[in-house]
Amino acid sequence: MIHGANRWLSPLYDRMHQLLLEKDILHADESTLQVLHEPGRPATSKSYLWLYRTGKEGPSIILYDYQETRSGKNAEKFLSGFKGYLQVDGYAGYHKVPNVKLVGCMAHARRKFDEALKVLPSSKRLTSGVAAMEGLQYCNQLYRIERDLKELSSMERYEKRLERSKPVLDAFLSWLKIQKQKVLPKSALGQAITYCLNQWKKLVAFLEDGRLEIDNNRSERSIKPFVIGRKNFLFSNTPKGARASAIIYSIVETAKENGLNPYYYLRYLFEKLPNIDLTDKNALDKVLPWSTTLPIVCIDFKNLPK
Repeated sequence: MIHGANRWLSPLYDRMHQLLLEKDILHADESTLQVLHEPGRPATSKSYLWLYRTGKEGPSIILYDYQETRSGKNAEKFLSGFKGYLQVDGYAGYHKVPNVKLVGCMAHARRKFDEALKVLPSSKRLTSGVAAMEGLQYCNQLYRIERDLKELSSMERYEKRLERSKPVLDAFLSWLKIQKQKVLPKSALGQAITYCLNQWKKLVAFLEDGRLEIDNNRSERSIKPFVIGRKNFLFSNTPKGARASAIIYSIVETAKENGLNPYYYLRYLFEKLPNIDLTDKNALDKVLPWSTTLPIVCIDFKNLPK
């Protein structure tokens, strides 16, 4: 697995990395990974698998990057040369990435109001839970608007958001400022309100471009296959194994999102790559997951992207 990833798949991974950085809208997320034999670190140390991916405009590129820490310097290094919008959750480490406009995640904000409501006893939800429900309803209203705008062009969506979503956001902000004076800061509701106020500029940034999304769920969906896999394999043995896993996951998940059957695509790659110049970008481009020159056997007709 390590040899296959490092010898044959890494040039393809590097090429996809180059193309990823040319985009102007990216999403990012990160999750924990245990690596047993990292030099100078105990086996119980917490390492990380970072995720970087393209937005709704194709072709889809999904890349994973193993690093020992959650330091924002890792994102800064991986995204060196990228300029544009970067959609993330509230993690402050992404502030280290230069030349980007951070876009927040309304799903995280909504989740905090939902949790504030759930921690209350059922007998108090109709009284003490009124404020948490109001915050949740503001978020739900924004999501209803997004569903209505789903089929519009990016320019139409931009205009409709200013017309419909911006007034809701303005009212939401006023409500947050009033409620902040009424609730305990360390309560679940107080933390939900503080999160929204601290993240406000990022939460409303999706209004700036119709191609942007209201949340970072695209990243969360893309990191989920690794999280599910980790529950089974539990850990990586060495850093080499962790990097190989990141490369293989990147190729497989990018293939799946571009409507390919991962098994037949990987088989094709291992037959094709030894016979091409791996330093030739044009040659590599012909075997990328969205290439129109791939053999038809690689296509998964049941799961073609919509």
